Amino acid sequence: MKKIELPKKIPVFPLSNFIIFPKTTVPLNIFEPRYIDMINESMKSNKLIGMIQPRNLNNEQLIPKLHNIGCLGKIVSFKETEDGRYLVELKGLIRFEIIEEIKSDKKYREFEVNFQNFYQDLNEKKEELKFSDLELIFKDLKSLFEKRGFIINWKELEKQSLDETINALAMASPFSLEEKQVLLEAKNLDIRKNKIAEILSTYTHDVFNNTTLQ
Repeated sequence: MKKIELPKKIPVFPLSNFIIFPKTTVPLNIFEPRYIDMINESMKSNKLIGMIQPRNLNNEQLIPKLHNIGCLGKIVSFKETEDGRYLVELKGLIRFEIIEEIKSDKKYREFEVNFQNFYQDLNEKKEELKFSDLELIFKDLKSLFEKRGFIINWKELEKQSLDETINALAMASPFSLEEKQVLLEAKNLDIRKNKIAEILSTYTHDVFNNTTLQ
């Protein structure tokens, strides 16, 4: 996708504890009528939707406040189930910053967005990082995943490009909503790698030094 093809306004799907990164693909199970509408509209036009996290989910809030930064995704596969749900795969393209919400009579929310700070997400050029840079992070991450009962096919993961691997791990990690948001907002891969290491150091400290932690 080129800069000039980026839309000025996008439909947005606020989903808690769910983050999509550029160059990663994630499955979505859509069943709410307003998001079925959103997917229908999107399939008729550019197949683009924005994924973003709500700030704090408060049941009294009918319209949750959203984080400022999310990621634009393109629907790359679409299937309708017999019970009327949509199973879609969304590929992350580029992060965006919210400018303002657009008032409309649609059931889902639309926003004017800006991609200016994130054009590097569209670069095909791979960032110069080696797996050796990541060995320690992977070791800690692996132990954290295993302690939390997550199964990751590490051999398959290592066949991917490094940016895909880091983003896939950041996305699948058992980190908190706020920690994942920090990873999403990290300017580049090198910073994201360091942030993962920082977050991990707090987890491993808890896991190994606090015997009461379940």
